[in-house]
Amino acid sequence: MAHHNAMTSGNSPVHILVLFYSRHGSVQAVAEQIAFGIEAAGGVALLRTVPELSQVGSEALTMAYPHVTIDELCQCHALAMGSPVRFGMMAAPLKAFWDTTSALWLKGSLIDKPAAVFTSSSSMHGGNEATLLGMMMPLLHHGMFIMGVPYDTPALHQTQSGGSPYGASHVEAARRSGQSAITPLSAHEIAIARRLGERLTRLTQQLQ
Repeated sequence: MAHHNAMTSGNSPVHILVLFYSRHGSVQAVAEQIAFGIEAAGGVALLRTVPELSQVGSEALTMAYPHVTIDELCQCHALAMGSPVRFGMMAAPLKAFWDTTSALWLKGSLIDKPAAVFTSSSSMHGGNEATLLGMMMPLLHHGMFIMGVPYDTPALHQTQSGGSPYGASHVEAARRSGQSAITPLSAHEIAIARRLGERLTRLTQQLQ
């Protein structure tokens, strides 16, 4: 899967920014499945992350993709945003990035652009849905169209781990059990993430 690094205009495919913060890799794994869905539907996925607020802890996985720029956010046709759960809220580095977007808000640069959210937590009831809903707030302030996962997605009825109508998610059981490796996404979590990417792309295509 080729993730393009430049945005174009005219008759080119829609460019969707997949913006995420991932400390251990779980949110990154969801982001990559959403990107798969975007490109399967004919879009171009631009995966970007945000910098750490401090040098404490590992940054290896966070640095797997470049840091997003304000121009990339402004130029994208649509946005998928993801964060791990931090006490029922998005992670501070991602919130810090949105705190720098006032100029875009003043210009209305993101108004009427489609958006979706995704997350990962270390337990089934660890705040996934609260985090998904909370991530929608800055997007609503920017005037974006928020979309989720409809119930005609079979995996949404079948999942025993992540996935909700508010967005894609993953339950990171390995962190709960003390293992060092991340838990792979379940088949249902993958299906929901890909469906979210596909739906976001198709809606964006319709609006162009």
